[in-house]
Amino acid sequence: MVKLALYKGRGKLGNRITRWWTGSIYSHCELVVCGVCLSASFMDGGVRAKQIDLDSGHWDVIPLPWADVAQVLAFFEQTKGRAYDWLGLFRGQLFNRGGRDGSKYFCSEWCAEAIGIPGAEMYSPARLGELCEVMRGR
Repeated sequence: MVKLALYKGRGKLGNRITRWWTGSIYSHCELVVCGVCLSASFMDGGVRAKQIDLDSGHWDVIPLPWADVAQVLAFFEQTKGRAYDWLGLFRGQLFNRGGRDGSKYFCSEWCAEAIGIPGAEMYSPARLGELCEVMRGR
């Protein structure tokens, strides 16, 4: 099963700015497959897999029973090592402008695209979490 993990911990300055800008408690997100977290991370240099303690109290986790594990893993294999997308983050989140080149990713964009959500670059961690909660309830 695929899960969406949403980071609500204090974090660093970038986390605080993201929370302030989005008006949310969340500043980062990961997809979780077989206990491994997959995402694009500024702190880790881009798209990567990582073991993260999701039971630390800093994360909310949403099961995504409709998401395809094979699709997520294939997307990870296709994009691993790609750089973090600062320009795309500013374009999509600060200026509400879509469009991207697909060679770099920010966290919620990578997660949304990996699970097949169109317009992935327009999602913040909070918006993606809200959409996944709605889709889970169907």
